[in-house]
Formats: sequence, structure tokens, C-alpha cells
Amino acid sequence: MGNGGVRIGWIGSGRMGAAMATRLLDRGNDVTVTNRTRARAEALGAHGATVADTPRELADREIVFVMVSADQDVLAVTVGENGVLTNPDVAPTYLVDSSTISAETSATVRAACERRGTKFLAAPVSGNPNAVAAGQLTFAVSGDRDAFDRVSEYLHQIGAGVTFVGDGDVARLVKLCHNMFLGVIAQSLSEIMVLAESHGIKRSALLEFINNSVLGSPFTRYKSPAFVDLDFTPTFTTALLRKDFNLGMAAATATGTPVPIASLTAELVASAIGAGYGAQDFAALLVEQARRGGLVLSPEDPPNGDGLMERPVPTAASRD
Repeated sequence: MGNGGVRIGWIGSGRMGAAMATRLLDRGNDVTVTNRTRARAEALGAHGATVADTPRELADREIVFVMVSADQDVLAVTVGENGVLTNPDVAPTYLVDSSTISAETSATVRAACERRGTKFLAAPVSGNPNAVAAGQLTFAVSGDRDAFDRVSEYLHQIGAGVTFVGDGDVARLVKLCHNMFLGVIAQSLSEIMVLAESHGIKRSALLEFINNSVLGSPFTRYKSPAFVDLDFTPTFTTALLRKDFNLGMAAATATGTPVPIASLTAELVASAIGAGYGAQDFAALLVEQARRGGLVLSPEDPPNGDGLMERPVPTAASRD
């Protein structure tokens, strides 16, 4: 048993949850996993996971992570029937939720944690399963600072960047701001690629130049294969991007904050969904932009690899 005998619970072993839990397991942690579809949890047995039937069975763990799809799922696994907070005798010391949910749902779960004496951390992430495997996932975390200090060791084992952003549920808004920016970048990249292609320039050539310039980033590099090969197997769907734009626009409206570029991008994302790309990766914004420009795109040979490389897990000394 690794890390001083801390017993960890993990709720949600979909593509993201499984990748994140695997990093904890592969570092010798005692992790018990539960998932609505038990077979997905059992797949982690190869990495040493124990499988529980319900979230309620994880109530005696010191730290419980949640990584599920949406608001109703988070409520179901926390305060719903057999939720992790419904055991009358015991509750986790810390509950860390990395799901992308509304601030309202997050506040509901936080209040339930307070009634049970559980410290709650909102810890949404940036990245996809490939980024998780490469150690490049990043966290925005908010809540009790002492709880963060206790849990951050395990967040660093999962990802490369862990940022404490404040109290309460402000990490949710940080994640929405991030995803709105992600959409704006994807739409902007789509526009310049269509412009270049209209003049006979290959998308691969343009992206190689950008990726080697000061504008290159992990995002432009790991999205290059999708843009070049037109492979829109989803890592983050256009429909989910629209959901986050809607939540972000509501937050902007609440404070009267003008976001003109984000507003226009939200309309273009909705247009791509209307054209049938809702279930595909949001890189499909490129194809819809090309249609508006009167171009029909063809796949090119994609760059080698996925633009990601494994980063070492930071040690406590390296973080100090």
C-alpha cells in the first residue's frame, strides 16, 4: 500500500475517470473504484483496483474522487440513493469532484458535505484521456485551503498542473472560462486554416509553422492530427462545448460582463451542431468553417504522434 496507507475511493471509470484513476493505481495507491457500469470499474482491476458496487461503500475512505458526466450524475453518486454521502455512520474526510458541472449543483454537493463534516473541493480539469496518460492533465481547484494542501499530493500524481484558485466553487467558473477560450481558439484556428487552404497552402504546413512558433502550444500540437486528418473521434464533443459556452454566457450576463468574441463563437458552435457535428469532436468546427467558405476539405497525412509526451510526476521537493 502506497502513500502512508491512505485509502482512496474513485467514482466514475469512463474514459477520463479510468485514465485518471490508473495514474493513482500505477503509483501504488490503495484505490477502490465504483462505476454505474460495473464492467468498466472491473477493467481497472488489472492495475490493482478494488471494485465496489455502489458509491455508498466508499464512505469510509479518507479521500473520494468523483469524475462523472453531468450534474445529475454527480447528484446521484453523492446525495442520491446509495450515494457516497448517504451512509449514516461514516463519510469521507475529503470529497474531490472533477466533473464539469454547474455552480448550483456544486453548491448543493458542498452543502451536503458540510452537513456530514466532509471537506469538499471543486477540481475541474483541462485535458483528455491522452493528456492524462501523458501526465499533462491540469486542475483548477477551489474550496478549503487546508483540504487542498492535504489532497494536492494525489492531484499532482494524476496531472502536471494543479492550481488553487480560491474559495467555494470558483474553480467551476475558471473551467468555464478555460473552455470558452478553447472554443475561441479552435474557431480562430479553423478560420486561418480555411484562409490558407483557399490559397493552396496545406493545413499540415501551416500548423507545423504555428507549432514551431511562439504561438504554438500543447493544444495546437495535440489537435494538429485531427485538423489535418479530419479525424473527429471525440475527446470533447461540440455539444459539450456548447453546454459550457451556455453556462459561461450565463455567468457573463449575471455580472453584465461583455464577451463579444465569445458570444460570436457560441453562435458558430451552435451552427456546427445544427449541421450535424454535435456528437463529434469540436475540431469539426473546421469543416463547418470550410463549408461557409465554399471549400470541401480532404484528409492529409497527419503529423506523427499526438503532440503529447509523458511528464515526470513532481515530487514534494520539486513543488516547494
